[in-house]
Amino acid sequence: MTASAPIEVDLALLGGGGAASLLLAALDRHGVRDLRIAVVDPVRRRGQDRTWAFWGHPDSDLDPLLSASWQQVEVTTPARRRVLDLAPLRYAMLRSGPLYDRAAEAERRLGAIRIVAPAASVVDDATRVVVRTGDGGIVRADWVLDSRPRPPARPGRTTWLQHFRGWWLESDRPAFDPARAVLMDFRTPQPARGVSFGYVLPVSDRHALVEYTEFSPALLTDAGYDTALAGYRDLLGLDPAGLRVREVENGVIPMTDAPFPARPSPRVARLGTAGGATRPSTGFTFSAMYRQADQVARALAAGRPPVPEPAYPRRHRWMDAVALRALDRGGVGGPDFFDRLFDRNPAERVLRFLDGVTTPVEEVAIMNSTRLLPMIAATAGDAAHRVRDRLRPARPAPAIPAAVVGGPPIVGRGSAAR
Repeated sequence: MTASAPIEVDLALLGGGGAASLLLAALDRHGVRDLRIAVVDPVRRRGQDRTWAFWGHPDSDLDPLLSASWQQVEVTTPARRRVLDLAPLRYAMLRSGPLYDRAAEAERRLGAIRIVAPAASVVDDATRVVVRTGDGGIVRADWVLDSRPRPPARPGRTTWLQHFRGWWLESDRPAFDPARAVLMDFRTPQPARGVSFGYVLPVSDRHALVEYTEFSPALLTDAGYDTALAGYRDLLGLDPAGLRVREVENGVIPMTDAPFPARPSPRVARLGTAGGATRPSTGFTFSAMYRQADQVARALAAGRPPVPEPAYPRRHRWMDAVALRALDRGGVGGPDFFDRLFDRNPAERVLRFLDGVTTPVEEVAIMNSTRLLPMIAATAGDAAHRVRDRLRPARPAPAIPAAVVGGPPIVGRGSAAR
């Protein structure tokens, strides 16, 4: 491909991670054919480079790809351990490898053109979009769907990060309950400003992803993550002498009320975190990405513009902003906040709320579960901050930091990092 020979397509996908992979699979699933598609990404995604956890109904389109799923989960605080029955939902784990494989097969069936180069510039003149690639090529598209990571349009009133490290542990003897996942375990030491918890996603009685997560403004050091994970391993009563770390996962996800414009120009739409799919109060992203992919595929199959709906209702984004502010200013404690949500609501309602699919009546019940005075104070502070934002000039937002990646930890008789 050269600048003198542009590639003409109906749809260009910029980025090839989870959002683009789900979209390719959805286009194939909905029978979209005779559409000229280009995928512009400098990396060919293969293998296990991340793990997604989400809740949904059994027997979904994704079932053949899952590593494991659970109808019961635990939410634990220093005061008690709560076992939640998720029926009719289930909690599920999807590793990236099977999704990338499905996307590659869909790409082949769709006859998509793969351009292994970054998108250097995107110019939308409202009738066509011109994408110049890092290798000097040009792609002209009717529509562009952009899932590349990017900072928000301006700084948020509250900006935290969900940052984590997980160990895929293999045990010499049965050590995990494969019928039950640990969704949130708040017995971990809590940071001065933020929330921490551990969780356990078992795929067998000897193999599980054990992870330490923080919601806080700043990342830890490499040694800090390993120390926290080792502490959580010991809290679970796991014997390090009988464990091996087979893989290590690291990640950073924005938790902010800052805006991520989903429609930067007439013929460009954003997907994934860049398109607002990350839930500010929890960092969960996968379910919204899946919905976006399905909406775009259905639109294209019906001959409509490939523009997904907003990932979450506006009222949910407002509730997230208030909750983040209350947590950040110390008005409520993280363990207490989540403990009250699960204590005073059916698990299904809480999970659907976190997915952004509850009704206003259900959301009133959710809000009544929280502590009233801190939330009133956070609501008033958020309103005042919004007024100040309108009066002062916009400032650029900092980029989302990269995950801290270190060498393999020494656990038991050996370890292997990805």
